[in-house]
Amino acid sequence: MPDRYSQIVNAPVVSSVAKQVGLPQPVDLDRFRPGSPVIAGPVLSGAAPGGRLERPLKKLLDDIGAERAGAEGKAKALVFDASGIADSTELVELQRFFYPAVPRLRSSGRVIVLGTTPALAGSARAHTAQRALEGFTRSLAKEIGGKGATAQLVYVEPGAEDHLDSTLRFLLSPRSAYVDGQVIRIGKGVAPAPEIDWDLPLSGKTALVTGASRGIGAAIAATLGRDGAKVVGLDVPQAENELRAVVEALGGEALALDITADDAPDQIAAHFSGGVDIVVHNAGVTRDRTLAKMPEDRWAQLMEINLSSEERIDDALLDAKRLNPNGRIVCVSSMSGIAGNSGQTNYAASKAGVIGMVESMAPELAKRKATINAVAPGFIETKMTAAMPIGPREASRRLSSLSQGGLPVDVAETIAWFASPATTGVNGNVVRVCGQSLLGA
Repeated sequence: MPDRYSQIVNAPVVSSVAKQVGLPQPVDLDRFRPGSPVIAGPVLSGAAPGGRLERPLKKLLDDIGAERAGAEGKAKALVFDASGIADSTELVELQRFFYPAVPRLRSSGRVIVLGTTPALAGSARAHTAQRALEGFTRSLAKEIGGKGATAQLVYVEPGAEDHLDSTLRFLLSPRSAYVDGQVIRIGKGVAPAPEIDWDLPLSGKTALVTGASRGIGAAIAATLGRDGAKVVGLDVPQAENELRAVVEALGGEALALDITADDAPDQIAAHFSGGVDIVVHNAGVTRDRTLAKMPEDRWAQLMEINLSSEERIDDALLDAKRLNPNGRIVCVSSMSGIAGNSGQTNYAASKAGVIGMVESMAPELAKRKATINAVAPGFIETKMTAAMPIGPREASRRLSSLSQGGLPVDVAETIAWFASPATTGVNGNVVRVCGQSLLGA
């Protein structure tokens, strides 16, 4: 559904009035187009004394051919290495860098703060100071959201400096348009960072995408296919025609299967006798009612689809050793699983369970040289959200730092970043694709 509010409030005659009365005026966000550079515009970088990430940051900026911002003029991105801050008194370095720099930030700009994983910072005071970066970054994201700009914090474990590339490329680029106010943790990597074709990072990889016949699932399949993966799309037999239309356009395969069937995990494992590199658990449903009106069958059916079937599929693939080395499992959670939602006790429980699955499986997957992560979408413009009553729909759109809903491709781009063989240091993360929703956590 078109965002009529944005169209009206940004119209030439209405725009000045809207600005005077303080109405949100959502900016058209930059989004990725094949062939475009990682970032189109100057990058201004800086560092606190003692920072250890300047070298890998400089190398990355050189590798992507980024223009460096001068002492004056606009900047498309601001990147600050705060990893050297070891005491609360040193947090003033954030003010010293960003105070003159933030006014220079362009529309749809990027702010990235690099830090050290607090628990590994080396002392109680360093832990305290590094943890303070989260409040700073999330607040700054809310201040710059009106211009369609985003801010993220990336904690880098000591020894993981060489695993920055994939994450910084994603966060600097338009691929991360609707990711805002997030904290991402990079570890030492479950496998060596490979040489990669950044135009086709998934070339030679096989990906399973469940719930691929429409909406977000179809966008995930298309994005992974664009990045070079052979996509096997899975959906219920009733959606087989739509599923085939999606995957055949990508040169992929369709697997019509009910994931809640008793033999579904074994069928999936058998289908990937040659192994699978990427597993995307996207299939999900809602069965909304308040708990006092929630019969057991309504609860159980949703839980089977959204959570229990994913556990069984993972078990079958891992037991049969079908997940290839440096493999990826990516799950789709939800903001409801983080903040809760009235009338969605079953749905929120299932999506919080997905987060628990990521947390609990990450160490085991690391032992197998693989990773598991999740996205948690907020308000995404789909047929489902278009059917919402206008009041809740508009509130969901506006109550974010970017004052608008996201698109299915925003979720898909985040999953493609998780799925990349170069994203070997990101494991056990849950990243919200919500425009920094102001509802809940």
